Amino acid sequence: MADANAVVRRYVEIWNQPDGALRAKAAAELLTADCRFVDPIADVSGPDGLAAVIGGVHERFPGHRIRPLGEADTHHDVLRFTWELTPDGGGDAVVVGTDVLTLTEDGQVGAISGFFDQVPAA
Repeated sequence: MADANAVVRRYVEIWNQPDGALRAKAAAELLTADCRFVDPIADVSGPDGLAAVIGGVHERFPGHRIRPLGEADTHHDVLRFTWELTPDGGGDAVVVGTDVLTLTEDGQVGAISGFFDQVPAA
């Protein structure tokens, strides 16, 4: 398996990239063309689909960043990690979640399942 924490760093960098074109490029480098991303509010395929979802998060939470919490946990070709969405410059987490990534033999991400552990009040 590829270095799980390196994969997580690259994945988080995609989430934190404010420039849509750079975000799409980074997603295309890490994800397979048919990668499926599914979480409680999205179900999309491919790097462009994920980049669009991330763009929506940037619109809803301007000035916030994803930050991994702890180390990635792995077995076989699967890794999971917990993350939080916090304001730039610090502050309390707005959203906390866990993502599960399935990797291909060459270290690309072939599937992503996201779970929310803490969400903002409605």
